[in-house]
Amino acid sequence: MPPADNARFLIEASKARSKQSRERAEEAVKAAARRSERPTVVGIASAAGVSRSWLYTQTDLITAINQLQQRAPAPHRNPRHAATDASLHRRLEAALDRNRQLRDQVADLTRKLETAHGEIRRLRTLLGVSSSG
Repeated sequence: MPPADNARFLIEASKARSKQSRERAEEAVKAAARRSERPTVVGIASAAGVSRSWLYTQTDLITAINQLQQRAPAPHRNPRHAATDASLHRRLEAALDRNRQLRDQVADLTRKLETAHGEIRRLRTLLGVSSSG
């Protein structure tokens, strides 16, 4: 008895899932249009329960999202919380100093490790022990 051909049912199920995904994505775009916040592809995909990669294949929805992004103003930073140039410069200097310290520490530990390996090799030679074991 030949195996049953279920391809028709798989195709129908796939089309139904695709249609449902499309409807959820369209509704998420419409909901974003009703809100005054700036929509993102990530936000729309999350709200619709679809992947970003799938959403990017829907060029008309991406176009709609881009249009909504143009309409909605970009979020503004609160100037009271913005870092000053001087503050950023101090943080950068501190990070650079820490990197120098870590580089020096790694170099010191590397020298110590090389010395320890040399001592192990010397002791093995004195004792006649093979280093392959």
